[in-house]
Amino acid sequence: MERTLILTILCFLALQFVWLPEELPAQNQLERISVHERSDGKGYVFRYHLDQAADSFSVSQPAPDLIQVMLHSPGLDTLDFIHPEESTAYDHIDYHKNSEGFGFDIFLDKDMFVKTAAYPDRNSNDMLVALEYTSKEEITKIADETDFIYWHEYREEPTTELVNSQDDTFVPIRDGREFNTIVIDAGHGGHDPGSMNRRLGLQEKDIALEVAIRVGDYIKEHIPDMEVIYTREDDTFVPLDKRGLIATRAKADLFLSIHLNAVRDSRAYGSEVFFLGMHRSESALEIMKRENSVVNLEENGGQQQLSEEELLIYELANAGNIAVSERIAAMVEQQFRNRAQRRSRGVKQAGLMVLWHASTPAILVELGFLSNPNEARYMNSEYGQTILASAIFRAIRDFKVEYDRSIDQANTASNE
Repeated sequence: MERTLILTILCFLALQFVWLPEELPAQNQLERISVHERSDGKGYVFRYHLDQAADSFSVSQPAPDLIQVMLHSPGLDTLDFIHPEESTAYDHIDYHKNSEGFGFDIFLDKDMFVKTAAYPDRNSNDMLVALEYTSKEEITKIADETDFIYWHEYREEPTTELVNSQDDTFVPIRDGREFNTIVIDAGHGGHDPGSMNRRLGLQEKDIALEVAIRVGDYIKEHIPDMEVIYTREDDTFVPLDKRGLIATRAKADLFLSIHLNAVRDSRAYGSEVFFLGMHRSESALEIMKRENSVVNLEENGGQQQLSEEELLIYELANAGNIAVSERIAAMVEQQFRNRAQRRSRGVKQAGLMVLWHASTPAILVELGFLSNPNEARYMNSEYGQTILASAIFRAIRDFKVEYDRSIDQANTASNE
């Protein structure tokens, strides 16, 4: 009896040992980033303070003023990490959280030329990124032979169901019509360069066209049943009223106009998305004045600004189009902010002539500020254009999913 009891207890303890769940490893945490001048006076060191060593890391310098760092550590906790203090070592930093770890775009001052090396700290779990002064010629050569880290490749594809859909009873555009035609307008063109960065030799018309074509290519590849029409596919000047009329005559379901911003303050940066209506902010008023001034370059001139009465009449006559425009504008802004990791300056209304001439849902996207040297180089790079065009495409794709679902729901309800 006693022997049986002992064996029973031993078996029970053995089972407890076998089935005891393994202790989960503690989650790695990025506590802070600090920046210091090197002790030898030859540059700077970025220190990533980690409570565990990262699995691995990647560093790339695809442009003289851009250093990209990827910490490979799935589940890396960055919720409470402390950002680095302002420093002459960098202009600003963009952050890219993803399922494989955490990424950083470190934008340098345009007159600072450094080459980069990364290595783990011997005495801690930290990771170090050293910046060493070099010549413009050397870093330009290094950058020309280095590819970008494309952050969108680290992100999981969204499901076809929209998580943040605002309205499951979304009103169809026109009596059950499919959402299948888009007119993409690259702003300016020909003798109208749009905004310019003379120091870098960049013009709005060129970058807007590159991004417009990329957006169209993504749509053709991934939504083949959707028709894409361009207002221009080369360096041609198209009057403002003609651009909107192209969308109206094509009975388009969306008119998308792509532009770049510019202001006197070279530090301003970020994207903005507009739909037609009364301007309700100073920045929207300035955009309206600048974009509408294109009529000065047209042969016959014409009306430069929309009156308050004209905008009110438009809003009353096109309430459905405005509602759709606002929804798509919000989805583009969301993609810029959450997926492209861009600084969003919000969704706004303005009396934009190019949108007024389109009797369709219509939005105007300001990709960023050409007057900001760092942002100008970003928008002129293949990397930047890929990210921006991909964000716009995703918003259009997600809206189409939402719209088609509303059509199906409406058809189902009418058949019951």
